[in-house]
This record gives sequence, structure tokens and C-alpha cells, in this order.
Amino acid sequence: MPSIRRHKPTRGRLLPAAMACGLIVAAITLGTWLQFGERQALDRVYSAGGSAPDRVDIEASIQRVDAAGRELTLRVQVTPRGELAEAGGVSPTEDLTVQTSTSTRGDLSFKAHSRIATTDLPVTMTGGSITDYPFDAYDAAIEFSATQGGEKVPVHVALTNSDALFSASVDDVSDDDGTAAFDVGLGRSDSVLVFTAFMMAAMWGLALSVLTGAWFLVTRRKGLTWPALGWMAATLFALAAFRNTAPGTPPIGCLMDYIAFLWAETVVAFCLATVVVTGFRTERRTSSTE
Repeated sequence: MPSIRRHKPTRGRLLPAAMACGLIVAAITLGTWLQFGERQALDRVYSAGGSAPDRVDIEASIQRVDAAGRELTLRVQVTPRGELAEAGGVSPTEDLTVQTSTSTRGDLSFKAHSRIATTDLPVTMTGGSITDYPFDAYDAAIEFSATQGGEKVPVHVALTNSDALFSASVDDVSDDDGTAAFDVGLGRSDSVLVFTAFMMAAMWGLALSVLTGAWFLVTRRKGLTWPALGWMAATLFALAAFRNTAPGTPPIGCLMDYIAFLWAETVVAFCLATVVVTGFRTERRTSSTE
């Protein structure tokens, strides 16, 4: 009699594959959405000041936030408009002075009929502490006003953020009496928060993996298993190198260390020492019975 071939059901194979594809698509969609949100935040422009035809336009961009030094670098481009400018805003018709807030080091002075160049200004930040990384947050007061030819002139300020490691939000905008002021709040960006959360989860995952392996070696009395010991020792040093890849290079002793890194290192070191001691005793006991 001819043999009858029976086809194995494919539903059991297709369901896990479909679930895996769905998870991949969901992860890609979520990542794209997060990146799009951060891109929109970086492209956002905060404006303050008047719109008179004879004014001074100031474009201020946060280039870099130094949390350890508690200051940010603000790149400023000053452009006079209307009767205040000549050569299309390249130079002022009279001596121009741009006053800044007390948290900014120094004012900006431009000579009449001289080309205006872009200037980087350090701005002191207040509040927060880098030891709260990655949940540290800071405040900065940014203020501009201008005088030309000894008289106060209107200003219009456009503030943006170009530091991808920090998200900026303006809590208050003031443009009274020809002065444009911003109260800026700075915190770690979503990408930094997601990555540090992954780092902390990975540190605990590696520590628990080493703990599981150590428990197996000790309870089964495996002795000195050198490949396992090498893996544990490599994990001990790899965790330190992995921790140093955290965005923004936070110092030792930050919140991330106390949540994950220091505990993971302690668990791995304890497991390594325990496996060596118990393995040595097992080896001696085995040798003495032979």
C-alpha cells in the first residue's frame, strides 16, 4: 500500500514568528516616534521681544550643557535691522552693546561699521545636581537688552536648543521695556533616559546571571571551573567599562551607580570569590580521597 504523508500543522510555527515580527515592528515604531519627538523638541524656537522694523535680532542657541561645571554654552548671533544696520545687517550704524543677564559672563559690544561675528557665551546654571543623574535637572536665566548710540533699542530674541543630550523647556518669557528674558529648564533627553534605563537593567541582568551560575557551581560542587571563573572575572571588569559609556560621562556616585552599578559589581565580586573558595575546598577534598 502506498504510504500516506501527513502534513504537520504549521499554525504552531507561524504564531511565534508572527509575534516576533509584531514585536519588532512595535519596537521600530516606538523608536521612530521617540526620535521624531526629540527632533521636534530640538527644532522648537522660543521667541520674545518686539517686532519693530528698527530693532536688534538675536539668535541664541544652546550648544552644550556642562552639568559637571554647572554652565551651558550659548551661541549668540546679533543682527541689527532697519535704520540700526548697514550692509544688510552685517554691521551697526553706531556702537552697539547687548546686555545679558547676571548669570552670563559679560556683555557684547560691537563697533560701528564693523562686521558682527557669532559669539559663544557661558551661562551659569542653578538648581539640580549631577549626582541625580539621569534624573538631574537645572535652571538657567537668559536675558537680553540692547543699546545703540547711547539709547535703548528694541530686541527680538529667538532661543533654540542644539544639545541632543538635554531637553529644554521655557517656563516663562518676559519682553517688557525692550528686554527679552527666558527662564529655561534643562533635563536629560528621552534618549538618555531610555539608554540609562537599559544600562541599569542590563547591569542587574548580568549580576543575576553570574549569581545563578555561581549558585549552580557551588550547589553541584563543581570545583574550580576555569571557564566559568573567567566569565565572571570578565563580567566584573566589563561592567565598569559599560558604565563609563553612559551619555554625559556622569561621575562615580551618581544615582545610577547606587541603583544598579555598585550593587551589580558587589554581587559579581562576591560570587567570584565564593566560587573560588568553595571550588578550592572541593578540589582539595577530591584530591585527598584519591
